This record gives sequence, structure tokens and C-alpha cells, in this order.
Amino acid sequence: MTCRTKLAGQAESFDLTLITCALLATPYQLSMGNSNDHLPVLLVMAAFSRYASAIDWASDRAAIEWGPIAMSSSSFSFVETDYYEPTMGSGLLKKFFAFERLIDPATLPALKHQSNAWESEYSLNSSHDEPRPLNLDPGYLTNAKLVLASTKDHAHRIYLSQGIYAEVTLHYHHRRWQAREWTYPDYRRPDYHEFFNQCRKHLRDRS
Repeated sequence: MTCRTKLAGQAESFDLTLITCALLATPYQLSMGNSNDHLPVLLVMAAFSRYASAIDWASDRAAIEWGPIAMSSSSFSFVETDYYEPTMGSGLLKKFFAFERLIDPATLPALKHQSNAWESEYSLNSSHDEPRPLNLDPGYLTNAKLVLASTKDHAHRIYLSQGIYAEVTLHYHHRRWQAREWTYPDYRRPDYHEFFNQCRKHLRDRS
């Protein structure tokens, strides 16, 4: 029996039924979205210490393991909190590095473990008195967000693997970087955002 035969004497439902028959008569099907690999992202690292020599050591080590550094920020004075002073001392500086080689974001847990190992190596081999003379925070940047890796769980963090979580620290909206309620105080700074703007432009030029 054809659709037109079924519709005889049922003019009031003609439109809806005709549409249904048309869908059934064609190869059109409703389906789930297709999964795709993520586009490569820009690897970034924050190096944090009271010693400029420690930050230089970290950038040299990272360049050996992760490839050439595409750009680096100025050294920013870290004044937003004294949380780190018991383990890192006072007069802290933070510097960002962005790397030339784009990465798969799925490698972030391995990169975090690698940078943690560098922290331990530097602490053991340096002559500094602080328990943690160097703090390294790898992450990645896309056109839409800055993601940092963490070993600590929280309500706003997503588990990745190997004991590592991801946090969207900043998102790009209305042509500027914007913070979330959980964003670290220093990552709200305009001078940080200016460097991330440069990183974003570098990534867009590579795409």
C-alpha cells in the first residue's frame, strides 16, 4: 500500500503523514554526532620561582624535551597571594613559555608528570634552602580557552588520566580573555592576558 492510498479520506492529516512517508522513503536518518580528533593545540608552561636562574633552567630543560620555544613573556612579579611563601620563599616571579611544536591535548597528563619530575630534579640538585624552589605548570591554549593541568581534584576540574585533572582557567569571549569564578587571582591580570593574546595569534597564524 502506498502513502497516497493510506491518505485517502484523511485530508486533515495529509501534511504530517506525507512528511513522515517522505522521510521513510529516503535514506535520511537521524544519527548521533561523529567524533573527531582534536585539532593540535599550543603547549604553554608557567615557570614560577624567586630565582631567575631556576626559571632559566626550566626553560632550557623544556626546550630540550619539548622543542623550541616560540615565545616567552616578561617576568611577572607574583603579588596576589602569600600562599606559596612557606615552600617557595618571597619575591616570587612567574614567566610563561609557549612552544613551537603543537601538541595533542590528550598528552597533557604525561607532560604534567614530566614537569613534576623536573621540579624534583631541580630541588635535589640546587643549593637553595626552600623546599620547592621551582614550580612548573604546563597547559595548553586554543582559540577558545586556556587549560591548565593539576594533580588536585575540585568541582570544576575534569579527570583526564594518570592522576591528572584539567581546568579551563580562562575562556576567550567577546574578543578578550575572561575569568571564571575559580580562576587564580594572578591569571585575571591584563598583562597575562596580553601575552595569551600573542599566543592565540601565533596559534591562529599556524592554523
